[in-house]
Amino acid sequence: MNIKGKLLEISDTQQISDSFKKREFVIEYAENPQYPEFVKFEAIQDKCALLDNYKSGDEIDVYFNIKGRKWNDPKGGVKYFNSLQAWKIDGVATSAGSAGAPPASPDMPTEEPGWVSENEDDLPF
Repeated sequence: MNIKGKLLEISDTQQISDSFKKREFVIEYAENPQYPEFVKFEAIQDKCALLDNYKSGDEIDVYFNIKGRKWNDPKGGVKYFNSLQAWKIDGVATSAGSAGAPPASPDMPTEEPGWVSENEDDLPF
């Protein structure tokens, strides 16, 4: 799964145990700009470094897996926990070209040479 949004917060990497670390971050997802959603993700182990090249305010595309766990508390109750684990992050190209692909050069052609046709209905066969 993936989701695009604005990076709001990046936490420091937390060393949970000798063999496990995680880093949390929050993006603002505005499918409906009137009611934005604030979605928290986590990156674990070597994926913590995915956030090193980004800062708050960057537009990013987060690829993630949904993880769910069941926990039996000492009193005999059952609780369920969900987490969104990021495994890839890409910068999203903006109109200013600040992330993703570099902006096009003004003298760069917008069409492939040799594919200009006076009549769009002309087929090459």
